[in-house]
Amino acid sequence: MKYNIDKIRSDFPVLHQKIYNKPLVYFDNAATNQKPSQVLNRMKDYYENENSNIHRGVHFLSQEATTAYEEARESVKNFIHAPSNSGIIFTKGTTESINLVASSFGRKYVKEGDEVLITQMEHHSNIVPWQIMCENTGANLKVCNITEKGELDVQDFENKLSGKTKMVAITHVSNTLGTINPIKELIEKAHQAGAYTLIDGAQAVAHLSVNVQDLDCDFYCFSAHKIYAPMGVGVLYGKEEILNKIPPYQGGGEMISNVTFEKTDYNELPFKFEAGTPNVGGVLGLEAALKYVSDIGLDVLEKYEDDLLKYGTEKLMQIEGVRIYGEAENKTGVLSFNLENIHPFDAGTLIDKFGIAVRTGHLCTQPLVSFYGVPGFIRASFSAYNTRREIDKLLEAVMRSKEMLT
Repeated sequence: MKYNIDKIRSDFPVLHQKIYNKPLVYFDNAATNQKPSQVLNRMKDYYENENSNIHRGVHFLSQEATTAYEEARESVKNFIHAPSNSGIIFTKGTTESINLVASSFGRKYVKEGDEVLITQMEHHSNIVPWQIMCENTGANLKVCNITEKGELDVQDFENKLSGKTKMVAITHVSNTLGTINPIKELIEKAHQAGAYTLIDGAQAVAHLSVNVQDLDCDFYCFSAHKIYAPMGVGVLYGKEEILNKIPPYQGGGEMISNVTFEKTDYNELPFKFEAGTPNVGGVLGLEAALKYVSDIGLDVLEKYEDDLLKYGTEKLMQIEGVRIYGEAENKTGVLSFNLENIHPFDAGTLIDKFGIAVRTGHLCTQPLVSFYGVPGFIRASFSAYNTRREIDKLLEAVMRSKEMLT
């Protein structure tokens, strides 16, 4: 299939503007990517024609909105190859999904002396919720090491797994290093040790095909805004037998079946974990985004983005004084680097003046900053609408910034 980059770029209105009188080059996709017209129009259509609360009304608009919302749940189920709609929980994003599991799973299954195993490359949202859970339960947080190349130390992972390990929480793709972890293998090892598994898929779903049944993970979560959909919406997939056993994360409307002042009975899945009025428009935007990605083809996207990554890596390595962080053999979509003796914030500020959006700082991975002994990173992250020509502009901006700062 021929990759029609001109057609794809025409779908994203935000790209057709100038920053500091220069065409926008957007390389901050790992933080959030831009939204195509197909997504924006679906959300606009909902608020103009269907706007109503769901599940609670017998009137026409409520029924229409409810049907659309539940069809979106079906679309998510199909996209990640889940066994049923009941295990698809809509949340505010990956962060809330992980907090939900840490809170509810922790209350049910975790006790003093148990262990939670994470890795050195985790985003803060897959560190802090587990720290809070450990503080509340008396469990211990253990951390698996990574190598200098940014790959998981599988031997260390095996050594730190034990009969005390209750949960293994690991990122599918590192937001800082781009490393694709061998999660199927790690899930199998975790289950052999008697542990449950949660996979942070925030950086994976827009770049890789995800099949939760094949992975056999107990939980998988991602954010809509990382896959061309709006902010404020996320997905938690969980195995139904586990979700049925753990308590609700929040209380309120929708998550109940019967309420008295003496006792409340909780609703069935998935509604048990969806308290309050949901972001219906955002969920419908997510459905439109999943269709957009599926129409292009994830395999086609992956091949195109891998080419961008290879091209950018080869070109960036030719600049003297550049160090790239994250040299895993299996990686995607992310180039984190620094310029020798130049603070990443200074370089990023100058790069911005060329109309190029990159991310600088600790990238919500402060333990990685400490591991590499740097003040932060400069990160360029790629998406469906980026081009080799834009990478050339980035390289020119990096070289110009280096000249100005040394």
